[in-house]
Amino acid sequence: MKKGTNPKVDFFFSKAEKWRKEFEQLRRIILDCELAEELKWGKPCYSFQQSNIVLIHGFKEYCALLFMKGVLLRDPKGILIRQTENVQVARQIRFTHVREIVEMESILKAYIQEAIEVEKAGLKVNLKTTGEFKVPEEFQNKLDASAALKTAFAALTPGRQRGYLLYFAAAKQSKTREARIEKYQPQILKGKGLDDE
Repeated sequence: MKKGTNPKVDFFFSKAEKWRKEFEQLRRIILDCELAEELKWGKPCYSFQQSNIVLIHGFKEYCALLFMKGVLLRDPKGILIRQTENVQVARQIRFTHVREIVEMESILKAYIQEAIEVEKAGLKVNLKTTGEFKVPEEFQNKLDASAALKTAFAALTPGRQRGYLLYFAAAKQSKTREARIEKYQPQILKGKGLDDE
């Protein structure tokens, strides 16, 4: 794909009510870095030789550049943020005003260039294995009580297993964990992930 704006992505920018100026400024900066523009996960995503480098997204309180392999960047300015404790690889740079983006243009370009170099070097991140995630006691009890559930859960992809473990463990109260496990047991038995239809 030729570098430059992609008409399939234009609608994201034209429909943006909040953060429009910020998004457009980020888009211009990223395209200056010779990345290909695509729409992935409903967001503008920028790649180098088919490898995703950075994505633009907006939230209620801020908009952000999401570096797909942000954990591998040096981050000399200390501006990369880990969204949640469960995010292993991606890191964000957050903005609340277009002025911040304009002032940081050269820094952002340097971070993007480093992200491209990380990709060129073929650097990979060693992800935590599913076995390193805590299995909530309530779910372990269900697995121990049902051979079918244990077999079905073991047959899921590692990503689907992690999704369930994180979702179940995120509930603060045991009662809520029990309810979540009960609700998703049929889904697990069908070999489906949390978000599968």
